[in-house]
Amino acid sequence: MEDNTRAHVIIHGRVQGVFFRLETQKAARQRGAVGWVRNLPDGTVEAVMEGPEEVVESLLAWCRQGPRMARVDKVDITRENYTGDYESFEVTY
Repeated sequence: MEDNTRAHVIIHGRVQGVFFRLETQKAARQRGAVGWVRNLPDGTVEAVMEGPEEVVESLLAWCRQGPRMARVDKVDITRENYTGDYESFEVTY
Protein backbone atom coordinates (compact mmCIF):
# COMPACT_ATOMS: atom_id res chain seq x y z
CA MET A 1 0.00 0.00 0.00
CA GLU A 2 1.26 3.46 -0.87
CA ASP A 3 1.83 6.07 1.82
CA ASN A 4 -0.40 9.07 1.20
CA THR A 5 0.65 12.54 2.24
CA ARG A 6 -0.64 16.10 2.27
CA ALA A 7 1.15 19.38 1.58
CA HIS A 8 -0.20 22.90 2.10
CA VAL A 9 1.78 25.39 0.03
CA ILE A 10 2.05 29.13 -0.50
CA ILE A 11 3.79 30.09 -3.73
CA HIS A 12 5.44 33.53 -3.95
CA GLY A 13 6.59 35.48 -7.00
CA ARG A 14 4.88 36.44 -10.25
CA VAL A 15 2.23 33.75 -9.86
CA GLN A 16 -1.04 35.55 -10.54
CA GLY A 17 -2.18 36.48 -14.03
CA VAL A 18 0.06 33.81 -15.58
CA PHE A 19 -2.38 30.84 -15.56
CA PHE A 20 -0.71 29.40 -12.45
CA ARG A 21 -3.94 27.99 -10.98
CA LEU A 22 -5.14 26.37 -14.20
CA GLU A 23 -1.72 24.92 -14.97
CA THR A 24 -1.38 23.63 -11.39
CA GLN A 25 -4.74 21.90 -11.76
CA LYS A 26 -3.61 20.35 -15.04
CA ALA A 27 -0.28 19.21 -13.53
CA ALA A 28 -2.05 17.76 -10.49
CA ARG A 29 -4.57 15.85 -12.58
CA GLN A 30 -1.82 14.47 -14.83
CA ARG A 31 0.02 13.17 -11.78
CA GLY A 32 -3.05 11.91 -9.91
CA ALA A 33 -2.95 14.40 -7.02
CA VAL A 34 -6.14 15.74 -5.43
CA GLY A 35 -6.86 18.98 -3.58
CA TRP A 36 -7.27 22.61 -4.59
CA VAL A 37 -5.51 25.80 -5.64
CA ARG A 38 -6.49 29.47 -5.31
CA ASN A 39 -5.17 33.04 -5.53
CA LEU A 40 -4.72 34.98 -2.31
CA PRO A 41 -5.26 38.75 -1.97
CA ASP A 42 -1.55 39.34 -1.26
CA GLY A 43 -0.54 38.11 -4.74
CA THR A 44 0.50 34.60 -3.71
CA VAL A 45 -1.07 31.29 -4.71
CA GLU A 46 -2.20 28.77 -2.08
CA ALA A 47 -2.70 25.07 -2.69
CA VAL A 48 -3.44 21.90 -0.78
CA MET A 49 -2.42 18.65 -2.43
CA GLU A 50 -2.87 15.06 -1.37
CA GLY A 51 -1.85 11.72 -2.80
CA PRO A 52 0.94 9.19 -2.73
CA GLU A 53 4.26 10.65 -1.57
CA GLU A 54 5.90 10.48 -5.00
CA VAL A 55 2.88 12.17 -6.65
CA VAL A 56 2.87 15.05 -4.16
CA GLU A 57 6.66 15.44 -4.44
CA SER A 58 6.37 15.59 -8.23
CA LEU A 59 3.69 18.29 -8.01
CA LEU A 60 5.76 20.25 -5.47
CA ALA A 61 8.70 20.16 -7.90
CA TRP A 62 6.40 21.47 -10.64
CA CYS A 63 5.21 24.29 -8.33
CA ARG A 64 8.80 25.41 -7.81
CA GLN A 65 8.95 26.15 -11.57
CA GLY A 66 5.33 26.95 -12.45
CA PRO A 67 4.04 27.68 -15.93
CA ARG A 68 6.16 29.39 -18.58
CA MET A 69 5.13 32.97 -17.77
CA ALA A 70 5.49 32.60 -13.99
CA ARG A 71 8.46 33.50 -11.80
CA VAL A 72 8.49 31.49 -8.59
CA ASP A 73 10.58 33.13 -5.88
CA LYS A 74 9.71 30.89 -2.95
CA VAL A 75 7.44 27.97 -2.04
CA ASP A 76 6.47 27.62 1.62
CA ILE A 77 5.51 24.01 2.34
CA THR A 78 3.68 22.82 5.44
CA ARG A 79 3.22 19.08 5.83
CA GLU A 80 -0.16 18.17 7.25
CA ASN A 81 -1.95 14.94 8.09
CA TYR A 82 -3.49 13.23 5.09
CA THR A 83 -7.30 13.53 5.20
CA GLY A 84 -8.59 11.82 2.06
CA ASP A 85 -11.22 14.58 1.78
CA TYR A 86 -10.76 15.25 -1.94
CA GLU A 87 -11.81 13.32 -5.03
CA SER A 88 -10.25 15.64 -7.64
CA PHE A 89 -8.05 18.72 -7.94
CA GLU A 90 -9.97 21.96 -8.36
CA VAL A 91 -9.40 25.69 -8.74
CA THR A 92 -11.23 27.47 -5.93
CA TYR A 93 -11.99 31.14 -5.36
